[in-house]
Amino acid sequence: MSVYQYKNGRWYYKFQIRGRQYHKAIPEATDLKSAKKAEAIIRAELLQGKFKLAEGQGEMLFTKLVDCYIDYANTNNSSPKSSISVANRFRKYFSNKKLCEITPNAIDRYRKEQKSQFKDKKEKKPISNTTINRELEIIRKMFNIAIDNGWYYDTNPASSKVVKKLREDNKIERFLDPKEEKVLLKHCVGEHSYMKPIIICALNTGMRKGEILSLKWDCVNFKDGFVTLLHTKSNKVRKIPISSYLKPIFKDLKKEKCCDYVFSNPITKNRYSDLKRSFKRLCKNAKITNFRFHDLRHSAGTRMATSGIDLVVVQEILGHADIRTTMRYTHAVTERKLSAVEALAKFSKKAERAKNTKKKTD
Repeated sequence: MSVYQYKNGRWYYKFQIRGRQYHKAIPEATDLKSAKKAEAIIRAELLQGKFKLAEGQGEMLFTKLVDCYIDYANTNNSSPKSSISVANRFRKYFSNKKLCEITPNAIDRYRKEQKSQFKDKKEKKPISNTTINRELEIIRKMFNIAIDNGWYYDTNPASSKVVKKLREDNKIERFLDPKEEKVLLKHCVGEHSYMKPIIICALNTGMRKGEILSLKWDCVNFKDGFVTLLHTKSNKVRKIPISSYLKPIFKDLKKEKCCDYVFSNPITKNRYSDLKRSFKRLCKNAKITNFRFHDLRHSAGTRMATSGIDLVVVQEILGHADIRTTMRYTHAVTERKLSAVEALAKFSKKAERAKNTKKKTD
């Protein structure tokens, strides 16, 4: 059948013309009859070339789509550097192929080849499933841009329905304990002195690295005591209160202001582009292992959860779309509960020993 209803209730058409497959939703269809009617009209218009889909679409070179995506990333992503790097990796891999030549099988081959590569050749550390999934999100977005602009005629070849996500290791994230925090901040001297207020901001707001680096002074409201995040992962505006510990640090930075960005490089008079290398070097100097900048965000979430803050509030501060993402921080609460009942156990054991001592005395 050329029309069908998906489990979400929406109707779709799927057919071939001149060897090319057309597969899209029919938003207007409410039942089988209306879906068939719409499909017949669409098929006829395709054959007549009214939509210009039968010829020409998919002929664009992939490298041109990469250029369009880079323009998109520079405009819309708070930290475009990594996504642009991945886009250029795809450019190299698919070379001068046309969009119509990049099939789900071709993308799956890329994924398999990435699985066989090493992220760290010295330690022979493989590229994680999470990293590969994030890369696939980028090429999926690229083809969505092509579809939206009419450059591509078919279903997204990187769709998660076609190229399934790899299973990710959902291990508990690393978080910073107070002693490690003290050591880490102590090493924020000399060439790393600029990292101290950035780290304190991350620990006191739970903001993502991109949100911190893209924060501008006009989004810092000292009077009402909050920062407004405009460039977020979900593209939703988020407000975070400024803690009493962070406020004076922001005010000191304001005195040294050299551009519109809160965390700015006094030499370039612009924002810092990335912190990955400098943060890695800082952790090495402080002898803090297996710790990423993003783990500062996990540390903030864990600290709020262990302090008894309602998870809905934690969710709003961190900007999680799903409360289930926030619930990962309940592991710390469980550990504290275990510590609490173990403290009670000590009293019971102490009472038991006292009881046995009394029996021997009697």
